[in-house]
Amino acid sequence: MSLPLSKQLNRDFILSQLEALLNIPSPSGYCMDIVKHLGEEAEKLGYSLEITPKGNGMITIPGVNSEKVIGITAHLDTLGAMVRSIKSDGKLRFTSIGGYNMQTVEGEYCVIHTRDGRKYEGTVLSTKASVHVYSDSREWKREEANMEIRIDELVKTKADTEGLGISVGDIISWEPRVRIFPNGWVKSRHLDDKASVAALLGLMEWFKREGNTPAHTLKLIFSTYEEVGHGSSYIPEDITEMIAVDMGALGDDLSATEQDISICAKDSTGPYDYNMTTKLIELAKRENLAYAVDIYPHYGSDASAALRGGSNIRAALIGPGVHASHGMERTHADAIVGTSALLLAYVME
Repeated sequence: MSLPLSKQLNRDFILSQLEALLNIPSPSGYCMDIVKHLGEEAEKLGYSLEITPKGNGMITIPGVNSEKVIGITAHLDTLGAMVRSIKSDGKLRFTSIGGYNMQTVEGEYCVIHTRDGRKYEGTVLSTKASVHVYSDSREWKREEANMEIRIDELVKTKADTEGLGISVGDIISWEPRVRIFPNGWVKSRHLDDKASVAALLGLMEWFKREGNTPAHTLKLIFSTYEEVGHGSSYIPEDITEMIAVDMGALGDDLSATEQDISICAKDSTGPYDYNMTTKLIELAKRENLAYAVDIYPHYGSDASAALRGGSNIRAALIGPGVHASHGMERTHADAIVGTSALLLAYVME
């Protein structure tokens, strides 16, 4: 008897790929390094990465039936920030890239990436950072206007900071703080959506190792602007079905846990394709995979971006359950490997 699909996947490979991905800064619009890394890893597996004009990566895996093309998308880009202005004391005011609460980055270490390639470390702080100095420090509203970045260089004036080569428009990335534990827990920033990218790399590794071919041609799309809403707004016209692979939201009246595959039936953009979602549920049951079906009230995916972009496709959304999304996130290796196994079951049908 053959092993279940979840046992056929290379768990150690998937987690090692995840660790490497998490440690490469890639806020939306600043994904050159991670796309290059993906291309190098794809080449090791015998695949070729095509770069689209907007900077997305795409890998085509020929299928037994080339007349039908299934798209699977996951995003490489993450939350981050950009220098909005340089203050008179040399600190930075910033504007967010992607949607997150300011309190989730307060106290976080960061890197400022200048356009000429220099990197400087800093710390995100409230403008009233000390309770010993400001009587209203605790109540001070955490919003962009009340936050700043303290640079770890000897700067006292705006001119000092400009002398470092730092300018308005420079990208700021957050320290990911990656932790992968022997018991399967994974905690880090940016598991949304690098956990899903690792799951797709696990899928690719299985096809090459086993020498198998998917039932239909696959186009794996790795988008670079999902966090700002238009990652896969354009997709190749030959794609008729698309599965967005993105983190599963947890909490409130949602059912999934960090060890589950989350299958989203509906998000803020509306319901996903009924038949595709049903098939995914049936395959999860058949493969004895831990899963939950949920509704995401404050969420949109690259599949919904493709639909809004005018793509004539059916679409579905799945992904590993991730706690505290857009904050200090956590998931489990079981959910990542399970997501890869469910995708494998779907594309081999």
